[in-house]
Amino acid sequence: MNDELVIIGAGPTGLCAAIEASRYGVKVLVIDENDRPGGQLFLQTHKFFGSRHHMAGVRGFQIGRDFLDKAKKQGIEILLNTEVWGVFADNRVAFTIENDEQGSVLAKNILIATGALEKGIFFKGWTKPGVIGAGAAQKMMHVHRVLPGRRVLVIGSGNVGLIVAYQLVQAGAEVVGVVEALPEVGGYQVHAGKIRRIKVPILTSHTIIEACGGSYVESAKIAKIDKNGNIIDGSEMEISCDLICLAVGLRPFDELIRATGIRMTYIGPIGGFVALHDEDMETSKKGIYVAGDITGIEEANTAMDEGRLAGVAVAEKLGCLKKEEVYTIKAEIRQRLASLRIGSFGVERAKAKQMIMDNFQK
Repeated sequence: MNDELVIIGAGPTGLCAAIEASRYGVKVLVIDENDRPGGQLFLQTHKFFGSRHHMAGVRGFQIGRDFLDKAKKQGIEILLNTEVWGVFADNRVAFTIENDEQGSVLAKNILIATGALEKGIFFKGWTKPGVIGAGAAQKMMHVHRVLPGRRVLVIGSGNVGLIVAYQLVQAGAEVVGVVEALPEVGGYQVHAGKIRRIKVPILTSHTIIEACGGSYVESAKIAKIDKNGNIIDGSEMEISCDLICLAVGLRPFDELIRATGIRMTYIGPIGGFVALHDEDMETSKKGIYVAGDITGIEEANTAMDEGRLAGVAVAEKLGCLKKEEVYTIKAEIRQRLASLRIGSFGVERAKAKQMIMDNFQK
């Protein structure tokens, strides 16, 4: 097999890159370890923000369907249930299909769009059945149609925690509280407002100290903490619940990046170790691009546009676009990215992204 662009990851980033590159005539192969493409989009029932380019007002799963329809119409090949385990010096991508069949493809260009992993926290009883990540809760509800718990305590008040708390209530669960270690809610106020309107308490400056119960979660102990993160004596309380849902942040899924030897750096505000890349999303390994959460944790809309930018860059490199066309298309995408990196939440992300590109030049 030989393709002009092999994309590792069929989430929103990978699909947007594939659609963008393919529309200009690039032969694209997308590889994903899951049994369906779309990634996190099919776990999202809320309406997206942004502009019409970002499909504002459209629910995540509907955006996913739209992307799949476009990919099908453009004849994009998507290889599912397939795990990529190596990217070699000659740009050969090696993979294992679900029946243990081995395969490889030689790619002129590679885009790594493997997304993010959920972070965890350690506390007494954290391995007990009934302690799960927010992503697992979403998948149980929206893919498998299973309610993960009846009385749920959510840990973390970032956007993920607030959205999952609301989705749990919509699915029929009672959310007994959202626990946040910081003194203020971490996510957007629009999400926090929805939680408060349905009478779900948000406990800031609190932390979980124990998951209680016998063979499964029956309650959780939480406590108030001071500004230094120390537990305040006498503030402990026990809350009855059968599920503790952890939404304590994400980190780039960087294992494949590390294996390739791509230059990386650590930037805490966007999740940890990230690959260095230029303004076209190309890394220190020529012909290997990155986009989406693998380059730092941001919004889904940002990940999609980074994928589009990488797709255009590959099309340009292969001579599929005229120079004047490329300039206009890239300028529009970069303008949208800039608009997503403003305000109280976006400024730090904008600084982090600039740091990545500055370090790439060194």
